[in-house]
Amino acid sequence: MAGIGRREWFQWSAATAAGLLVSRLDGREVAIAAPTHEPPRNMRTAQAMPTRNLGRTGHLVGIFSLGGQASIEKPENEKIAVPLIERALDLGVNYFDTSARYGGEGRWSERYFGQVMKKRRNEVFLASKTHDRTRDGSLRHLDISLKLLETDHLDLWQLHNMQTMEDVDKVCAKGGALEAFLKAREQGLVRYLGITGHADPDVLMEGIRRFPFDTVLMAFNAADPQHRSFRNLLSVAVEKEMGIIGMKVPARSRLLTTFQPPKDAPAGAPKLVPGTLTMQEAMRYVLSFPFSTVIIGCDTIAQLEENVGIARNFHPFSEAQLAAIEAKAKPVAEQSLTFRKK
Repeated sequence: MAGIGRREWFQWSAATAAGLLVSRLDGREVAIAAPTHEPPRNMRTAQAMPTRNLGRTGHLVGIFSLGGQASIEKPENEKIAVPLIERALDLGVNYFDTSARYGGEGRWSERYFGQVMKKRRNEVFLASKTHDRTRDGSLRHLDISLKLLETDHLDLWQLHNMQTMEDVDKVCAKGGALEAFLKAREQGLVRYLGITGHADPDVLMEGIRRFPFDTVLMAFNAADPQHRSFRNLLSVAVEKEMGIIGMKVPARSRLLTTFQPPKDAPAGAPKLVPGTLTMQEAMRYVLSFPFSTVIIGCDTIAQLEENVGIARNFHPFSEAQLAAIEAKAKPVAEQSLTFRKK
């Protein structure tokens, strides 16, 4: 657990932040007031699984959260996606993550979530994203997101998949997406602001240096030490008391023993093999680090229930156990880190 010691862990888990943040955007000083919307609350969460503080938002989030991919982004999949979302709330999940990009042009993920949100919005901390780097384009994304999600505000709006320093320059420039973020927050359309990425930790660190984001969503799994590790970014996020969300935990199942490589892979494609970890090992590994929660997409209610069960019974790995899991994951590291910059 390089970079994260007991003192840092205590500071992270105990931190509660409030008040006014001040930053600079393209040379302009910007004040960001605390949001005014009533926070959501799922009464089942505390009994369902351990909770952690989502950084300075103050939201107590269950350590397992539902991602808006897998079944939830498939076209015309309402009969599977909507009951899965409903079941997640019933099981105590209190954080949902989606995006303007999930489900393609039809934005199916936001549509399915919206069918549940119009009845149960107050039970969940709702996060979505924009992949547009401009002010006007991002505001258009947000307008459609709110309509599809059947809500008048997001709890968290995030910059989606920041991959390059050019992305950072674009969103911070005059007319960039951060102007949309500030306007939306000022108007009460969003409560908190976040940044996401899975390609390069240095890009996210530069974004965090330039703007006081409330949360960071980063790719992290047991193969992390093998290439372009995100651990320094994790340390920075802890120091800044950010909400820290983990993704790519099972690497789209490629870390898991249940993974079945496709038989019809195109010629020249990288060779894929069954993974080496159980889902319990994959989740326990990431949650042994100071993540507020992990988001995982599910194909079935059975998968959802398994993940909630793992969260319910979570206890952290020791440093020796973490090293053993890393060694176990090393043979499948390449196929488990395909989202990272080479």
